Amino acid sequence: MRVELCCPCMFGLESILAFEVKKIGGEDVRVSDGKVTFCGDLSLVIKANLWLRTAERVQLVLGSFTAKSFTELFDQTVELPFEQFIGKSDAFPVKGWALNSQLHSVPDCQSIIKKAAVKRLEKCYGVSWFQETGAPRQIMFSILKDEVTIMLDTSGPGLHKRGYRQNSTEAPLKETLAAGIADLARVKADSFVCDPFCGSGTLLIEAALRALNIAPGIRRHFACEKWGVIPEQDWKTEREAAMDLIDRQAKFSAVGYDIDADAVELTKQNAMKAGVGVRIKTAQADIKQLNLSGENAILLCNPPYGERLLDKKQSMEIYRTMGTVMPVGLGKSYYIITPCEEFEQAFGRKANKRRKLFNGGIRCQLYSYFNLR
Repeated sequence: MRVELCCPCMFGLESILAFEVKKIGGEDVRVSDGKVTFCGDLSLVIKANLWLRTAERVQLVLGSFTAKSFTELFDQTVELPFEQFIGKSDAFPVKGWALNSQLHSVPDCQSIIKKAAVKRLEKCYGVSWFQETGAPRQIMFSILKDEVTIMLDTSGPGLHKRGYRQNSTEAPLKETLAAGIADLARVKADSFVCDPFCGSGTLLIEAALRALNIAPGIRRHFACEKWGVIPEQDWKTEREAAMDLIDRQAKFSAVGYDIDADAVELTKQNAMKAGVGVRIKTAQADIKQLNLSGENAILLCNPPYGERLLDKKQSMEIYRTMGTVMPVGLGKSYYIITPCEEFEQAFGRKANKRRKLFNGGIRCQLYSYFNLR
C-alpha cells in the first residue's frame, strides 16, 4: 500500500528533516513551514518513526481538500478511506487546529469530522454504534487558509520522547531541537563534543546518538504498532536492522560540565538510559573553568536565559565569560543557542552564521562559529 506521510517539525529545522526523509527512502518530498510531506509504502511508517531525529511525529495523510463551510467539510471528509485503518471496535478521537480560515471554530470542526468518520464507518461495517474499545486511531486535522488535511497519528507520544529523559532541569532543550543542532554542527563518528551547560544532557546525548548512528526511536514503541495494519514481524525486522547499523567502532566522545551537581548527575543518568553513558564524561564546573586548549572540539550549548533562570545582567556576564574562555583555533567550532540579540556583542565575536530557531516557544538564534583562526 502506498501512503502519504506528513511530519511536523520545529520552525527552522525543515531542511534538516527533509534530508532525513530522503535518507530513509521518502519520495515526492515537499517542504513547507513547520512540516515535511512525502510518500512511500507502509514500511516507511516504521522507518520514519524509528529514524527521524527532528520530526515531532509521523502522520498518515488520509486526504486534503478545500472547505469553506461545514457542509463542504463533512461531505469531503466522509469520502476518505477511514476503514483502511480503523476497525469497527477501534477508538477514533479527533483533534486539530484551524488558522486563517472561514472554519475557525476548532470544537465545531472536531464534531463535524467525527460525524463524517462515523458516517463512513457505519456504511462500511453496517453498524450504527461504535463502542470504541480498541486501540486508538487518533484522527488529526489541520485547516490553514481553508485548506483541510485529515490525518492519522502513527506515533502516539511525540517523537521527542525518546525514553531516556524521565527527568530534566528547569529549562530543558527539546530532544528534536538538540538533534537539529547536532546536525547543523556536523557531528560525526570521530567528533569530540563539549557542553559547558549540560543541564539534563540532551545536546550531548543527541550528538552521541547521531555519531553512533543509533536510531532515536529504537528504545520506544508507537501507536500504530497496535493497529494490526503493519505486520509485527516487519517492526521486528526494522528494529533488528537498526541495531545492526549502530556504529560501535565510532571514536566519538563527549564531556559535559555544569555548575549544578544535580544537573551533572542527571546528565550521567540520562546518558546511561540512552545507551551512550560510556561515551559521555561529566564533571561539576563553572564556565570560568572551561579549558579546550589543544582539543579539536565541537562545543554545543544552551546557556542560561534571562527569561527563565537568571536576570539579563547575569546572562550577559556569562556570555562575556564564554568569549574569554572559548579559544580561537583551527579544529574548534561553537554552536550556541540563545534568545539574546546582543549575544555577539557580549561574546566578543561575530558569528559566521545565524539561524532562527524556536526553543519552547521562545524565539532564539543559533550562533555558529567555525573555521576559527
